[in-house]
Amino acid sequence: MEKIKEKLEKIRQFFTPRNSVITLAVLLVLSIGTTLYFYAKVANDPQVVAKKDLDATISAIGRLLVLPKDEVPSLATVSDPAKLKDQPFFSNAQTGDKVLIYSLAKKAILYSPKLNKIVEVAPVNLGANAR
Repeated sequence: MEKIKEKLEKIRQFFTPRNSVITLAVLLVLSIGTTLYFYAKVANDPQVVAKKDLDATISAIGRLLVLPKDEVPSLATVSDPAKLKDQPFFSNAQTGDKVLIYSLAKKAILYSPKLNKIVEVAPVNLGANAR
């Protein structure tokens, strides 16, 4: 019985107000650190970043042009316009421009986020095997 009383006394001595505040502070720091770690992990997920980019581009273009509602388009970003200059659709393209491709609606839209303008709209010919 004495041993139990000694152990209880040691536990009571540990849980002083000062130790309780320190323990809570450590738990708070660990909680914030864990939250920031997982937030950064999700925020840098390529699928999440691509989805946000697609949604933002659809929203921006949707304010300028009526878009097809029955499909989710593919999104591409122009990284080297010099390689695309021989294609008339990309003749006015600049680095960073976005291309929305609606395969069912057979429509491609070249959009400049820098200018907030639609640069070009063209039909997409996917061939007979598409769909």
